[in-house]
Amino acid sequence: MPRELEPAPQLYPVASSARPAMRPWRGVSRFAAPCAVDLARFGTTPLYAAIDLGTNNCRLLIAKPEGAGFRVVDSFSRIVRLGEGLSQTGALGEGAMARTLEALLLCRHKLDERGVARGRFVATEACRAASNGAAFLAQIKAEVGLDFERLDRHSEALLAASGCAALADPAAKSVVLFDIGGGSTELVWLDVAGAEGRSVGGRARAWASLPLGVVTLAERHGGQDVSPALYEAMVAETQSAMAGFITEAGAAAREPGFHLLGTSGTVTTLGGLFLRLERYDRRRIDGLWMDNAAVDQVLSDLLAMNFEARAANGCIGRERADLVLAGCAIFEAIRRAFPAPRLRIGDRGLREGMLMEMMRQDGALA
Repeated sequence: MPRELEPAPQLYPVASSARPAMRPWRGVSRFAAPCAVDLARFGTTPLYAAIDLGTNNCRLLIAKPEGAGFRVVDSFSRIVRLGEGLSQTGALGEGAMARTLEALLLCRHKLDERGVARGRFVATEACRAASNGAAFLAQIKAEVGLDFERLDRHSEALLAASGCAALADPAAKSVVLFDIGGGSTELVWLDVAGAEGRSVGGRARAWASLPLGVVTLAERHGGQDVSPALYEAMVAETQSAMAGFITEAGAAAREPGFHLLGTSGTVTTLGGLFLRLERYDRRRIDGLWMDNAAVDQVLSDLLAMNFEARAANGCIGRERADLVLAGCAIFEAIRRAFPAPRLRIGDRGLREGMLMEMMRQDGALA
């Protein structure tokens, strides 16, 4: 699996007036009908791309179909903090939009360089909630040449589930799958037993998309110095927001083989801390199991760290040191609502779900 690339230099000055507009991307758009990929042009095994533009991160994945799944060809991830200040102002800030445009220009360069045949590009909570969200996506289309859709909450939940459902223990009757994002948190109660041949949508017994994530909670409560009382306030706010889902899915934890299945920077960070990695390694985290005692210990260790200790940790870093405890509070609320003996961690989600969906539509999978 290729490493996540983080190119340092900017391609153009930050001021948007200095950035030349780019022609629309030449690949097949997200609106194309299934089987629209021109194999004569792109080769017998075309490349697919997915971009997830979230509240905190901009992530690209490029892959080629291989058997019943796909092989990653290239990837890119950058923390852009698009939703910075959104909870206070209701709008995307100029600095955040400039950072995001620079990251997307790098994504566009990769799409062109790789000759990607088909892609889907989605924006989530920050662009859903911001008063200027639609205008910013129009700016991206004009300046970067990429056509983004604002993903609705239901689609986001199901795509996240589709991206990591394969990690569920086949011996479990059902799982609660969760994706803690920067501005929203998705939860799905998903059937596992008897799931053969059924779509993820058909297997979802209940779902919820909470309008809070690590950025929104940290901005509301503070993320640098987090006291036990402040941490519990974030847990309580999350519990209140997920009350409806708890009512719908409360029986999940009593089913045979039940476990939690988490994907997001919060749980992958916990996995890295559990393994005492000097720096994050996706290959060791994706699919990792942690039992309840291990989760308790890692959370306790993390809550005992001050901001500088978190920033110095290779699995957290300075860019996320003020957000990780907000994510832990969301996770703790989920754990309390759905007690489980085990957690499985996935370093996969929306991008993988979009890629699988496109490849299935095109009949590109075995």
